[in-house]
Amino acid sequence: MPDNPLQPSMRRIGLVNWLGVQTLCVKEIQRFLKVGLQTVIAPAITTLLFMAIFLLAFGAGGRTIAGMPFGTFLAPGLVMMAIIQNSFANTTSSILISKVQGNIIDVLMPPLNERELTFCFAVGGVCRGIAVALAVSLPMALITPLPLHHIWALVYFGLSAALLLSLVGILTGVWARKFDHAASVTNFVIMPLSFLSGTFYSIRQLPEIWQQISLFNPFFYMIDGFRYAFTGHADGDLTNGVLYILVLNAVLWMAAIVIFRSGYNLKS
Repeated sequence: MPDNPLQPSMRRIGLVNWLGVQTLCVKEIQRFLKVGLQTVIAPAITTLLFMAIFLLAFGAGGRTIAGMPFGTFLAPGLVMMAIIQNSFANTTSSILISKVQGNIIDVLMPPLNERELTFCFAVGGVCRGIAVALAVSLPMALITPLPLHHIWALVYFGLSAALLLSLVGILTGVWARKFDHAASVTNFVIMPLSFLSGTFYSIRQLPEIWQQISLFNPFFYMIDGFRYAFTGHADGDLTNGVLYILVLNAVLWMAAIVIFRSGYNLKS
């Protein structure tokens, strides 16, 4: 006997819920694009203002760092700092706002497992970080030369940094119960590590003890590797940087999966 044509058919979900993943990824990307003036253009303008102020204050008189013009040294660090801050902000705000508004259940109820949730939120953060980087880089290239020497470093350190901060943002968004909690991570962790990572200076200018301390800062390797893509110069060991960021991403990815699986601060 043929099935009732009016009876809705049940969709079979395989190893990966591709439709669910696509839907949540699109939702996370559209979330920041709908307010692009605030989430993309505003951070880009802020970064360009940093560039202009530092060039006016320290770039006069043909000042050089590591044998290159100050502007050429500074620009990649500022672009990476924009990637870091905005990738983190996107995933943190997405989860925290959903929790505060009480609609996090709309994400948890669909048949998406913890790996798929981690992937989708991370995609949103990575896309926003890269979007801001592009919005910054294009006008910045008109201010100072940005020749590309190593495309592999550009791709690896750009994407891995955006992923790492997206994962940190996921963990922060799940942990935080109010916006003050998220702001404390931004003010006491993200910002200090960003500013003390060699964005505005070469760590070789520091005393030996502070150079060694800087080598434990993952943000240093992100900025140093990203700068290497444009200048061919690196203050640290690139191999160590690649492995350090890779291991951190793997650890944070597993931590995000575990925390989604446990339902910590999400189902209660």
